[in-house]
Amino acid sequence: MRENYHFSLGLSISTPGVDYEDEIDYAVATMSTPIADFDYDLPPEFIAQTQVIPRDSSRLLVINRDSDDIRDKRFYDIVDELTAGDVLVFNTSRVFKARLLFGDIEILILRIRDGEADVLLRPGRKFAVGDDLPLDRASVKAKQADGVVTIHTGRTIEEMLVYCEENGVIPTPPYMEQGVDEVAYQTVYAKEVGSVAAPTAGLHFTPELLERLKNKGIKLEFVILHVGLGTFRPVQTATIEEHQMHGELVSIDEETVNRLMAAKNEHRRVVAVGTTTVRVLEGVAQKFGELQAYSGEINMFITPGFEFKVIDGLITNFHLPKSTLLVLVSALAGRERVLAAYELAKKLGYRFFSFGDAMFIC
Repeated sequence: MRENYHFSLGLSISTPGVDYEDEIDYAVATMSTPIADFDYDLPPEFIAQTQVIPRDSSRLLVINRDSDDIRDKRFYDIVDELTAGDVLVFNTSRVFKARLLFGDIEILILRIRDGEADVLLRPGRKFAVGDDLPLDRASVKAKQADGVVTIHTGRTIEEMLVYCEENGVIPTPPYMEQGVDEVAYQTVYAKEVGSVAAPTAGLHFTPELLERLKNKGIKLEFVILHVGLGTFRPVQTATIEEHQMHGELVSIDEETVNRLMAAKNEHRRVVAVGTTTVRVLEGVAQKFGELQAYSGEINMFITPGFEFKVIDGLITNFHLPKSTLLVLVSALAGRERVLAAYELAKKLGYRFFSFGDAMFIC
């Protein structure tokens, strides 16, 4: 049996470039927040290139926000970190083969509508509005300043998804040197097709682990966020306030809302599995003032100072430097605490990004 190790962050771990001022003073005093404040050094050898087998044997850094206690465990130990009645909320979106290759031309499908789609087109400068594309029946309809291109597809949503399945490939994160295995890059509970990247916090769960959780009395709930440009587009502005998020399609039904609100009223913890789940729950709650059933677009950038209304904890992977996801996690747990935990994870040999290890912030 592997021994679990305990540490205390105490905001005393030396992190290069991090000044450990009080989080509240930092949020109040800083009118604009440099994205450089969410940077950290990560040598390439820390980037996971393959998934561990079995999935739930990955490592888990458990961080208590009240005590700064931190524990080095295995992901299957998540059962011991939860109490009967706690609620885990998962994103069931499924990755589709959104990357279409035609020689030196690449079309990355971001969102499909009947008759058209929003895409990233490379090389984008080669095509003007009205030009035909190598994708049969497709042409350029409009080009946006942010690089997104709207194309005519001549296909329904269902027809376009079938075309992608037959002709496309799973999109590869840029830090993955040899692509991804299609099975490994899906959560075991994925259902609704629509994501161009996996909700990676869920990749650690196995059917056996889900059964263990249910047998302990932990409730499992499911929502949808189809991962698009809002999740993976890097921040390219000097401050986080300048960054423009892209909307993504989400869905949560009334029965799920009722069970989540019952858990909140009974003071049972609601734990989001992944940042995409956070944006469903908190985005809908912010849009309407409370959590309610909704299917549509959510466009929000969760930054330090955000008031979380729904979630009490978060299971998440280790994210890219200066990314919106790292900013979101910092909004929940505190920028200094998160960066200190990242430094500790490196010292402990954790693996980062999509196929990497996880954190449980409680």
